[in-house]
Amino acid sequence: MTLALTSSAIKNGPVGIGTTNSIVVDALPYIDSEYDEAGMKEMVQAMIEEEKRRYRPTKNYLEHLPALELHKFETDVMKKEFERLAQRIPMEVLSMKRYELPPPPAGKLTDLSAWNECVDNSYAQLEHQSTRITNLELMLDYSCETWKSYLEVLTRMVTQSQKQLADLKRQIQEINWQRKSSQTNAGEQLRLLESSWVGLVSKNYQIERTCLVMEASIAEKEAERARAAAMAVDHTPLEEILERQHPKYIPSPPPTSEPDSISISEQDRTEPDSPPEPPPQEMNNSTEEPMEEDDDENEIGPQPQQ
Repeated sequence: MTLALTSSAIKNGPVGIGTTNSIVVDALPYIDSEYDEAGMKEMVQAMIEEEKRRYRPTKNYLEHLPALELHKFETDVMKKEFERLAQRIPMEVLSMKRYELPPPPAGKLTDLSAWNECVDNSYAQLEHQSTRITNLELMLDYSCETWKSYLEVLTRMVTQSQKQLADLKRQIQEINWQRKSSQTNAGEQLRLLESSWVGLVSKNYQIERTCLVMEASIAEKEAERARAAAMAVDHTPLEEILERQHPKYIPSPPPTSEPDSISISEQDRTEPDSPPEPPPQEMNNSTEEPMEEDDDENEIGPQPQQ
């Protein structure tokens, strides 16, 4: 699997976490289908949990990223509220005091300054109500167009966001197609390499067997050569040497040593046209017998008359 990512790593660089590229992702999810087998998911999850339990990180993989500014957008009011929530203090009740028109207290009914404060409060409340009426009138005159303009802005923002989302989905789809194509090609390459590896292993096994057979044959030839050399030195017959080395060895009978004896088939094959010659003994007998007959006739037979 790692070999499958070698070509992609050469073109696009290794896929890693951080700038050091220390972790290379060598999984091929489009090729490795064993994850869908029964019990495989549980086994993988158990292995992950075991690795998480034993693994102790020795390096911060986020050191190349800037530090998080969690309080960048907090205002003073938000900070106070966060502090109140952290201290679990209940929220204060909304004060409606500024909308009220209370009279001066009972002890200050004859105090002119107290009545002036009440009058100023009344003016403030009156001005506030006047402002609200003005806002309502403006809303009645311009709220429809303003709302339409606001909706148009929202529509353009939604359209732009949808376009960005479509572009991101298209990029993700292209990346997935590229991954699938590269992994499919890597799978074909892995299958070819695996078949080549199997063939080479088979050839190596055959070569090893042939070498063993040749080594055995060479050892046998060397043993025969050694026995022949020993026989030449000791002038010991080969049958005796074989009988010493192998007690159960029975030598074959030696061939006949008649120089003139030849099989009929060999004689026919060597001299097919020449007639067979009589043996020398028969020829000697045939030549000697008439001479003996002549001697007997001269010695024993009757003599012719003259």
